[in-house]
Amino acid sequence: MDNEPAATLRVSFNGKPVAAEPNETILHCARRHGFYIPTLCELDDIDHAPGTCRVCLVEARVPEQERTMILTSCNTPVQDGMEVMTRTPKVREMQRLQVELLFADHDHECATCIRHGNCELQDLAQFVGLEHDTYADAELLARRPIDTSSPALIRNMRRCVRCQRCVAVCRHGQGVDALVVSGTGHDTSVGLRDGLSQKESPCVTCGQCVLVCPTGALGERDETERVIDYLYDPAVTAVVQFAPALRVAFGEEFGLPPGTNVQGKIIAACRRLGFDVVLDTNFAADLVVMEEGTELIGRLAAGKRPTFTSCCPAWVNFAERHYPAILPMLSSTKSPQQALGTIAKTYLPQRMGFDAARVRVVSIMPCTAKKDEAVRPQLARDGVPEVDVVLTTREFARLLRREGIDFAALEPSEFDNPYMSEFSGAGAIFGTTGGVMEAALRTIYHVLNGRELERIELEQLRGFEGVRTASVALGGDISTVKVAMCHGLKATREIVEAVLSGACDLDFIEVMACPGGCVDGGGTLRSKKAYLRHALTRRGTLFDIDRATRARQSHNNLQVQALYRDFLGKPCSERAHHLLHTEYTDRRAATTRTVEEVWSEITMTTKVY
Repeated sequence: MDNEPAATLRVSFNGKPVAAEPNETILHCARRHGFYIPTLCELDDIDHAPGTCRVCLVEARVPEQERTMILTSCNTPVQDGMEVMTRTPKVREMQRLQVELLFADHDHECATCIRHGNCELQDLAQFVGLEHDTYADAELLARRPIDTSSPALIRNMRRCVRCQRCVAVCRHGQGVDALVVSGTGHDTSVGLRDGLSQKESPCVTCGQCVLVCPTGALGERDETERVIDYLYDPAVTAVVQFAPALRVAFGEEFGLPPGTNVQGKIIAACRRLGFDVVLDTNFAADLVVMEEGTELIGRLAAGKRPTFTSCCPAWVNFAERHYPAILPMLSSTKSPQQALGTIAKTYLPQRMGFDAARVRVVSIMPCTAKKDEAVRPQLARDGVPEVDVVLTTREFARLLRREGIDFAALEPSEFDNPYMSEFSGAGAIFGTTGGVMEAALRTIYHVLNGRELERIELEQLRGFEGVRTASVALGGDISTVKVAMCHGLKATREIVEAVLSGACDLDFIEVMACPGGCVDGGGTLRSKKAYLRHALTRRGTLFDIDRATRARQSHNNLQVQALYRDFLGKPCSERAHHLLHTEYTDRRAATTRTVEEVWSEITMTTKVY
């Protein structure tokens, strides 16, 4: 201790002296030194510690006080000479009472909750030794709404503990600000702004609120039953696709190291479940590059700029609900999920000789907004959806457990579909921020110059800032393209405002609604007490997959070449446009807030790019 800097504070936890930093909270200091204090509302990596749950209690004494005090550790700074006790009888009794009061205000149907067994409130009940529930108020719970209006998310306020994590990440993390706290006392609740339903609200179904919710108050609409129906129906040809990010963000659920590439195990699991055809959304990512890249070249030749990418459905929702003026700037190319869905119901049956009317396409995605995308009326052909069911990563894990499949023990398998399973390294990196842009530019360069880029990896596109800009030399008729990459909707709002104000000189803008891109999508696995935990590790594995892939540009995907030769003709042909492009709808009329009101509340400053 004698070598500690002068600014170091001397405190003790349970009689053991430790060094603390000025302005450090008791909770943060305790964690650094290995002393466990339970929390519920606090989430350190979004800087959210409102002290509302009152569970992180400690008993503490400071030198000038002759008595001890009960304090909330998440928002109380340490003081020099402070003595902190984390497990005194008084602390344990008060924590137990507080958890009992939380349960009194909580839906008791734990066995049917999608968060059962992975719920931070249940963890707390075990930690404090809760034995019974004295204060349950059935009448109060009956007044709490259950909102099932959205095709993507379910809000069950009977399970809400009012920690306000969801409000914080929606307002300050994403800049959407759809959630508000209303009421007082026992009637305090989290709801949608202006009293709207989930479906009608400014919510864009990005699902980041689900990632931070400690209980089952917020969750995806569970559709595992529909998938089981397909798998056990002999009249159905069950086709499954899984997203680029899934292979690097799924193994953690079954004890494998973060970022492990479990592509082979996912294929094996899908076959064990009974899917008839297993496809990779990476194939469709290559297809999207061909369409979107060709579309971009045409737009630039016509002087139309900038063009926004359109593969992220939460971003499309954000544009339609908050900034409909920019809808003409969005690429009309469908997302990889929808592109594969429509090709799986047209081209694939022709090639494999089965009845297209019997095909049911299931997507496994790290995204809640993909559920919302799949039911868009624009993405159906003659009333038949291109994608029938979307399972989030969490639902896929539940499905495997329901069917008794030990994922970690599976022997890896390989894709074997001869028409729609190959992918390039460009398709693989679609799963992370900047990857869509990099994939597109690799092919656009080839189209303009007739040769490949000398340096395939565009390092200038691979930062992790909220907004990144770069100028990429392309040659040909388009000498240089000015691009930007955004991840997270708070950063996206900045650049959209700059575009609308005319302060933006850009040609091509990639947007991913979730921070880090799909590797941290709203449908990915949750980490208790953490928000974005393994983004960089997962991202690194995607880049490794790119480097190890035979073809690293989408136009060199041999199966994509065959698809155009045998079925589509050429990129942006009449048939390709009919099958692989879509349109967007102004949906802002459902909300009552103006952009200016949102902007002033989240106190952001527009930058010039």
